[in-house]
Amino acid sequence: MRIWFFVLAAVALMTPSLAAAPSCAGDIEIGTAHIVRIEKNGVLVMTDGRALKLEGIRLPAGSQDHAPQAIADRAFAELESLARGGALDARAVWPKEDRYDRVRSQIFTRDGVWLQLDLVQKGLARVELLPDRGECNRELYAAEAEARKAGLGLWADPAYATRLIEQLGPDIGTFQIVVGRVVRAAVHPQGGVFLNFGADWKRDFTVSISAGDVKTFKTMGVDPLNYEGKLIRVRGVVQAMGGPVIAVGNPKQIELLQ
Repeated sequence: MRIWFFVLAAVALMTPSLAAAPSCAGDIEIGTAHIVRIEKNGVLVMTDGRALKLEGIRLPAGSQDHAPQAIADRAFAELESLARGGALDARAVWPKEDRYDRVRSQIFTRDGVWLQLDLVQKGLARVELLPDRGECNRELYAAEAEARKAGLGLWADPAYATRLIEQLGPDIGTFQIVVGRVVRAAVHPQGGVFLNFGADWKRDFTVSISAGDVKTFKTMGVDPLNYEGKLIRVRGVVQAMGGPVIAVGNPKQIELLQ
């Protein structure tokens, strides 16, 4: 019995252990994934041809962000160092695939490094939550706040600075993080909600929430009209609709700052 005990103990030491992952990440969808290629947008392609999407973050993209390419190169190098060569565990919650059949994952190395968190902590990615998802938002937002405060990585470059509402003119078509106070929350004729940050919607910044997404907000216990008067941080691609607009699909894309 003693011999078997020591044999089993030795096997246990030699076997890679599954590191603890936060419950927000979901269950393992693909275990021991091996990566053969990393695309420039951060998609990880496995040996069997399937692809993993790094859910919840946005990598820097050089000229597309009106920013230096060197920051994007650093982020890609860090991702490559984490993802290539070893086995990864991809965890997912519903909906598990995007329209390109990529598995939308929180991804972990076998020794417990959470890829998304690592990149955000080092200032090599920003948090980007999509309308139908929001898992691990608290962990990722907290990590981003620390990196931003310390001026790490992309946060040291003005191209990635948090925007105030009056600074958005040159940023149309880019992903930005914007801070401002909601002057008025108004229901528009189609049933959606506009969060207006100034008196003139044709010039001032607005957050747009569609009628369908208003239902999502309320299902999650949030009435968008209650943002009136609140100081918030919001993120997304800045579009032109009169003034600059960011469309938001779920309340986890908005951070209350008071």
